[in-house]
Amino acid sequence: MSGMKDLNVKSFIFLLVVVSAIIWIAILYVTSNELRVSWTSLKYVTTVVSIDAMLWILFATWGWKNRIFQKWLVPFPRLEGTWEGTIQTTWTDPETGDTPKPIPVILVIKQSFISISCVMHSQEMISRSYTADFLIGLENNLKKITYTYTSSPRVSVRERSVVHDGTALLEIITNPFRALRGEYWTNRKSTGEIDLKFRSKELLQGFPEDLTLHTIEESSPSRGV
Repeated sequence: MSGMKDLNVKSFIFLLVVVSAIIWIAILYVTSNELRVSWTSLKYVTTVVSIDAMLWILFATWGWKNRIFQKWLVPFPRLEGTWEGTIQTTWTDPETGDTPKPIPVILVIKQSFISISCVMHSQEMISRSYTADFLIGLENNLKKITYTYTSSPRVSVRERSVVHDGTALLEIITNPFRALRGEYWTNRKSTGEIDLKFRSKELLQGFPEDLTLHTIEESSPSRGV
């Protein structure tokens, strides 16, 4: 889960104090035309807190997405949308020594201020995350997303590709282009690489027809993510 724990705490506290002070001063000026601190002026503290709460709701719903808050206040990037690319298993056929070709996939990321989820589609399977989080380190420029998932192949291919769980760890690249690159490993002892580029803000619900379809020979076990 992302959100409050990933905020730059010092910047957030500073911003909260400044905004609260401005609101309090504005209320005092409107109600009494004076800025003198007194016991009477303290009664507006609850009003300030209420306004702060409303502003926080607006920020958590929409504001955090704005670029002006990125990095200095909100260190995690906005990844929501559909990403497309390939997964490449490290598995090799023991009989031939061949490694399967890369499998075209899309990764659909749904994100809010407090949560993020990942769904991957290929021609033959769908995997859904049940935990997901950012790994952010401003000091060492660390920006990664990790998620643990259950992968469910289509019934027609389950003789060679069983339902399994796994974890993906992806580096977030924002310059010179938007990309997610990393690795995955599963509880069936398979590993591989993931290479994705941003496709669109649209949250696709299935594997798009415009991507090259990947066909796996019936005699070869699937070792995808």
